[in-house]
Amino acid sequence: MTSSLRLFFTAVLLVLFVGSCTVQKSPITGSKRAYGYSWQQELKIGKEADQQIQQQYGVYDDKEVQQYVERIGQEVLEVSHMRREDTDPKYRNTEFYFRVLNSPVVNAFALPGGYIYVTRGLLAHLKNEAQLAVVLGHEIAHVAARHASQRAFEQQMGQLALIGGAVAGEELLGVPGQSVLQLGSQAAQFLFLSYSRDDERESDQLGVEYAAMKNYEAEDGAGFFSALERISEQSGQSIPSWQSSHPDPSERAKRIPELAQQWQQKGYEQNIENTDQYMNVIDGMIYGENPREGFTEDGNFYHPDLKFQFDYPDNWKIVNQPTLVAAVNENKDAISLMQIDSEADTPQTSVMNYVTQDGFTVQSQNTTQKNGLNGYEATAIATTEDGTKYKFLVYAVSYDGNIYRFTNYSLAEKFDSYRSNFEQNSYSFAKLTDQEKLNREPVRLQTLKVDQSQPLSSLTDNLPMDITSENVAILNQVDSDALIEQGSWIKIPRR
Repeated sequence: MTSSLRLFFTAVLLVLFVGSCTVQKSPITGSKRAYGYSWQQELKIGKEADQQIQQQYGVYDDKEVQQYVERIGQEVLEVSHMRREDTDPKYRNTEFYFRVLNSPVVNAFALPGGYIYVTRGLLAHLKNEAQLAVVLGHEIAHVAARHASQRAFEQQMGQLALIGGAVAGEELLGVPGQSVLQLGSQAAQFLFLSYSRDDERESDQLGVEYAAMKNYEAEDGAGFFSALERISEQSGQSIPSWQSSHPDPSERAKRIPELAQQWQQKGYEQNIENTDQYMNVIDGMIYGENPREGFTEDGNFYHPDLKFQFDYPDNWKIVNQPTLVAAVNENKDAISLMQIDSEADTPQTSVMNYVTQDGFTVQSQNTTQKNGLNGYEATAIATTEDGTKYKFLVYAVSYDGNIYRFTNYSLAEKFDSYRSNFEQNSYSFAKLTDQEKLNREPVRLQTLKVDQSQPLSSLTDNLPMDITSENVAILNQVDSDALIEQGSWIKIPRR
């Protein structure tokens, strides 16, 4: 999570508070240990957070992909500690849910109580079903080991600080990713507890165990962690292993084959890859950002599906999520949030509902008409408990059956210097009529078997803009100068 987003969203995250600890049996060892929450509390928190996660990220709209991940997840779950005969019934009877999130970030994470998520970005970077089984096994292990509740207990005991991480793109990569915004209550607290290295190593170990017990070629998971290291290096977000709460990806890539070999020696044959099935499922899957859901170009934000556009100032960063679009300035001390207000039926209602909250003092308000759209705006001062004053420009317009609200704010003493930027963001909202922008389509993965051996470079001609041959090499877990053998599968992004 960027420091600017930490600054502006700290207000919506409650300070972690855990009551008296709960002593219960571990699903993994069967021994009693202390947890920050009871299993029933974890079930409740997971269910609440699941709804927020689905709303925040969106679920990938492909029934075949969703059903496939659900099926593999349930198969791996069958051999996990959550389904064994000697496991406490309260764990054994817990229902698990496996969801594919509509995010290009390469990520997977778990919530307490049986909620497992993988992103379409992660699926794009796997090469077969065996790797997916290892990833899903890893996440099932986090739930079974109750790692989040363990961390909550240690936080209560003063051993851990509350830090951003698990969902914000770090669960597998160990590097910062896109932010989870506006998650409150106990649900948010679980999402912002970072697992320890020992937690991650245990989940790696169990993930391999579960995959091996279903006869998957578990050592294949090593190739994925090698790809993660390359993604990390390419993004410039690589973190030295001693600084990261996660083991270094190269360490994990080395350890996973060793773990798989141990299960081979125990008599578990590991010969299932299911590459054909996997490649057929992900063929046509969206790769990278989906412009239909909004994209930036030349200082403008365009949303083809909702047919609107607005400008944003130079050097401001856009964060586009399903429920809002945020523009953050370079100095990270001003923000503009645009979102659909489903609770209000007029622009005036939307604005006034916001600026009449406790702690706000309205300074001005009036009707507007910009770009042929009826709107309403107000300025207000909000004072925090420590006396800090923020000034807001809240602007809403009615367009195509929706109420769009811009919430712009900064420290009160800096507001005047940013007001023109706030007005640019808000007042430029207009109907999108440019057919080229309206017709913009996403890049999709094309999966194919090569009919003759050839270098990867011969398959990467005419790639979509901003996609490099190195991106394609990482996607396929091969070197950029690799020779692709006849009969091998390859994934190529195509528009």
